[in-house]
Amino acid sequence: MFKNNLTSKRNVAASDSEGEGYASRAYAESLSEFGELIHLPLSNGYLLKREIPGTQEFDAMGCYPLFFCEDWSRLDEDLSNLPDEIVSVSIVGDPFGAYWEEDLNACFDVVNPFKEHFIVDLKTPMEEIGIRHHRKEARKSFKKVRVEVCKDPEGFVDLWSELYGNLQIRHNIQGIRAFSRTAFRQQLGMPEMIVHQAFYENELVGAQLYFVQDDVVHCHLGAVTDQGYKHGAFYAMDSFSYDYFSERASRLDLGGGIGFSGSGEDGLSLYKKGWSAETHPVYFCGRITNADRYRALTADRRQEHTHYFPAYRAGEFS
Repeated sequence: MFKNNLTSKRNVAASDSEGEGYASRAYAESLSEFGELIHLPLSNGYLLKREIPGTQEFDAMGCYPLFFCEDWSRLDEDLSNLPDEIVSVSIVGDPFGAYWEEDLNACFDVVNPFKEHFIVDLKTPMEEIGIRHHRKEARKSFKKVRVEVCKDPEGFVDLWSELYGNLQIRHNIQGIRAFSRTAFRQQLGMPEMIVHQAFYENELVGAQLYFVQDDVVHCHLGAVTDQGYKHGAFYAMDSFSYDYFSERASRLDLGGGIGFSGSGEDGLSLYKKGWSAETHPVYFCGRITNADRYRALTADRRQEHTHYFPAYRAGEFS
C-alpha cells in the first residue's frame, strides 16, 4: 500500500501540470548531455539512458540528485515496459515520495538506505531554528555579509558557474555531479528556481539555489568563495532562507552529507544537523531489467560479487 499522506497532495498537483523543480521535464532536460531522456508515462518520471562504457549496451539512472515521479504506484509497470536494451535501472528516491520501503522492495532488486536528509521545520519560530552555536554564527556573519534574492537567476549563470567551479576543484567533483554551464543555464532559467546571493563589501562570496515543490523547499546547490568561508556566508544564507521560505512552505530539505556511507559524521552532516529538526531517509534503488545481459557484463568484468549496483559500474562515483 503506497502512502496516502502529505505527498499525495504533490501527486494531485503534478497531474495538472508537468511538475516543478526536480519533478519537471525541464529539469530532466537540463541533464540531457549526461544521457538520453526516457519518459515513464504511467508514473510520470524521467530516467537518463546511458551507454555502458566499453560496450554497446545501455542502462538508465534517475536524474541527479533525486528521482521524482507523480505516481509511485505505477513505477513498477513503467520499469517492466522498458526496452530490452536497458540492462538495469538505478535511482535515489525523493525523500518525500508517496511510498513505503516495502513498496520499493517490491519494485527493485536492490534497496539500500543511502543517507539521511536533514529537514528544517519552517513553522518553527525563527529564533528557535537551529542550535545555539549556529544561530550565534549566523548573527556574526550578518554583521559582515549581506544576503539578498537574485533578481535575474538566468543572468547569473556565468558567476554561478565560476563559483561552483571553485567547489568542484576543492572536492574533486566530476561527472554528472559537476553539472555543466549548459545544465546550469537551463536550471537557472526555470521559473521556480530561487537564488540567494551573499555579498561581503559588495563582492559576491556565495550563493545557494533552491526549488520549491508543493510544501517542500529543496536546497539544490550551494557554494562560497574563500572569503565566504572566512565570514561564515553559509550561516547567513541558511538563516536568511528559513525566514524567506517560512511563508512559502512547511519544510526545507538541506540534503545529506558527503559521500555514500550515510554515517552522518562528516563535517557537512554535522553542520546540517545543527539546523535540522528531523531527518528523512533516502534510498538507493536498483533493478535488473535484462538479467542475461547483466550477468554477462558482470562476469566479463569479474564483478559478480561486488555490493555496488550496477556491478559493472563499480567505482564510477568514487
